[in-house]
Amino acid sequence: MRNAWWGLGIGLGTLALGGAALQAAIMINGPAVLDTLDRIAGGKRGAERLASVSTGPDPAQKLAVWGAQGSRAEERRPVLLFVHGGSWNSGDPDNYGFIARAFVAEGFVVVLAGYRLVPEGKYPAMIEDTAAAVGWTRENIARHGGDPDMIVLAGHSAGAYNVAMAALEPRWLAGQGVPDKSVAGVIGLSGPYDFYPFDSDSTKAAFGEASDPEATQPLAHVRGDAPPFLLVHGEADNLVKIRNSRELARRIEMEGGTVDTLFLREANHNDPLLALAAPWRSRRPVMGRIVRFAREAAGTRSVSVSVQAETR
Repeated sequence: MRNAWWGLGIGLGTLALGGAALQAAIMINGPAVLDTLDRIAGGKRGAERLASVSTGPDPAQKLAVWGAQGSRAEERRPVLLFVHGGSWNSGDPDNYGFIARAFVAEGFVVVLAGYRLVPEGKYPAMIEDTAAAVGWTRENIARHGGDPDMIVLAGHSAGAYNVAMAALEPRWLAGQGVPDKSVAGVIGLSGPYDFYPFDSDSTKAAFGEASDPEATQPLAHVRGDAPPFLLVHGEADNLVKIRNSRELARRIEMEGGTVDTLFLREANHNDPLLALAAPWRSRRPVMGRIVRFAREAAGTRSVSVSVQAETR
């Protein structure tokens, strides 16, 4: 996954914020750098962290709830639950505050969810933990102003795999007592959905011991009555090929399900994620498409919130 962050480094270089120190920081923890730059360029956007929760004994089993400053529990805003990427062996939801600031300003309560990482997080642990995060959200989000029946799942890269599997294979959410109807939609950014046989170190480490490896693939669980999907992918993604999203979309359509796609010309693996942070939000259609899809999936209109300027 580290090599994928070279694309972010190149993009940041165009802002004249580069240099050896910045490049080194990006390679160590790209999302954390992106989060810092978003906070500087875009401000808080009326968002604040409302709660930090442990969902299991592993330190990676945690989530953070973000909402609008001064929000009230009775408001019942739609919920966006986001799961980070990192090849199932790295990543921390605490580094994705830029996702929360982006979507809280659009009227959502945001949950940033983590999961066990390899070696502890081998299949199916990452799906179990994602389903547990959905289960916690279903049971507790009302106290933070969220609607437990309007949950939209989203994820980038490995996180997109997690949310796709949790939504497509009913047993994961059912095991957490989450009704199907509580998940209003699924958003996958640069997701791997068809990667068997396992041919990379990360997939071998995370899935190589699965007793039925073909069953680890989202394509094996496509069903027509699954929640609607939005699949966003860069056509120049050399880490997770765009065929993953194209094939998942084709299978969903074949089964009579609902799917929308946004394929970005000349975009790499991290560009869909970069497009959710200031000052890049206005440069690609990603943010607007996701907000529109999430609102329609949740069956809600825009909730008015106080939004700070994109730059200051």
